[in-house]
Amino acid sequence: MGPVSMNPLNSILLLLATFLAVFWEGAFNGIRHLFGAQIDLLPALVVYAGLCGGLTTMTLVAVMGGLLFDTLSANPPGVTVLPLFVSGFVLHSQRELVLRDQLFAQFVLGLAASAAVPVLTLLLLLTSGHTPMLGWGSLWQWIVMTLGGGVATPVVFQLFDLFDRALNYRRTTETSFRLDRQIRRGRN
Repeated sequence: MGPVSMNPLNSILLLLATFLAVFWEGAFNGIRHLFGAQIDLLPALVVYAGLCGGLTTMTLVAVMGGLLFDTLSANPPGVTVLPLFVSGFVLHSQRELVLRDQLFAQFVLGLAASAAVPVLTLLLLLTSGHTPMLGWGSLWQWIVMTLGGGVATPVVFQLFDLFDRALNYRRTTETSFRLDRQIRRGRN
């Protein structure tokens, strides 16, 4: 799995996946009922966009995902955008140093982003004068969101790698050596 070049089709698919992730979180409550918390897929998508996409694509995923998420939650509009953008921007600025093709690195980066985004969102809410409902259950929800986002991140990478291989044209590399060429050795 090599680094994916973000052509317009990949960017559109990533934005579509962002919309579908927010829709899934709002429409399907099975995981929420099973674990007591909903897994947030936006940090996983921002990790992918930050490591494999351009700054514009990563910004679009953070802004669109954050605004859609805030629309379906009790958050004030736009409060989730900055934490998503900061997570993606940090990864985007350091992406040459990250082993983005390694499953373990993807998992750890997904854990970090999935842990950081809710904490940064909570800090923004507290500093802006809002009083979110906090309790011991919030710690459990944060743990479930963090682990779920960590597991979801390699899945996002694998899924977009599959899309890339299936939908994008790959140029074949040609060499001057032909396999059907006979090499004569010895004296003539």
